[in-house]
Amino acid sequence: MYPARFDYDAPTTVEEAIAILDRSGGEAKILAGGQSLIPMLKLRFASPERVVDINNIAGLGYHRLDPDGTLRIGALCRHEDLENSTIIQDSHPTLAAAASLVADPIVRTRGTFVGSVCHADPQGDWAATMVALGGRIVAQGPNGRREIDMRDFVLGPFTTALAYNEIAVEAVIPPAKGVAKGSYLKLERRVGDFATASVAVALDFVNGTIHRAGCALAGVGGRTIDANDAISVLQGKTLTAEAIEQAADAVAAVAEPRTDHRGSADYKRHIVKTFVIRILTGIANTEQKAA
Repeated sequence: MYPARFDYDAPTTVEEAIAILDRSGGEAKILAGGQSLIPMLKLRFASPERVVDINNIAGLGYHRLDPDGTLRIGALCRHEDLENSTIIQDSHPTLAAAASLVADPIVRTRGTFVGSVCHADPQGDWAATMVALGGRIVAQGPNGRREIDMRDFVLGPFTTALAYNEIAVEAVIPPAKGVAKGSYLKLERRVGDFATASVAVALDFVNGTIHRAGCALAGVGGRTIDANDAISVLQGKTLTAEAIEQAADAVAAVAEPRTDHRGSADYKRHIVKTFVIRILTGIANTEQKAA
């Protein structure tokens, strides 16, 4: 199927793009990587009057660490940039584990981190990692910039807190309070498939004790599932077998799976618990070897 007709703009500055969005009155869509938008246009799940291509805006393809350890990811940073990044490998194990599991290699060459988060697919990988890591989205609009906590950013399936005349120009992930540990596991029927269930876990260790614990789920509800409160039972603890089992039960309890062609609700909840145990046990084994 061909997309419905639309007007096309290719601004060269963020301010120009915002002005176009503002005039559109909510009838425009941003094109960054296009790996979500283009299929939606072709299937006519989306029929905007205007497409605003931001790929000609210079300076948005970065990812970098601030001196305090804050990670900043620009709106045009591609999935493969993060997959191949020594910065990510060295500082953010949860992101590093997820990077090679996003879609497939072809999609990862063009798709963008921020675009994926803004797409707010309930099965999306990056939104789950952002929630687990306590990330924020920087939105820029006619009235300047504002930061939106990821726990408030995804409002529902394919729905975010962005105003129609705002652009998500940057993702911000705060520095670890201690030593960062974590991982991301995803069950998919084949490479590039949507997640049957996936789990992101991010832990900050101080002197062998968990200072902060973050977790989020994808594929097991109508939105990205915030499991930070559930996994907070680990705060102040070490990763004993009892603590791991308690955390896994708590996280599995907040999943909202539905039975479908990928499996029963009980099966998906079991996968969530299994993945949490697997991730935490792996971290515990690493901690023991390092001791």
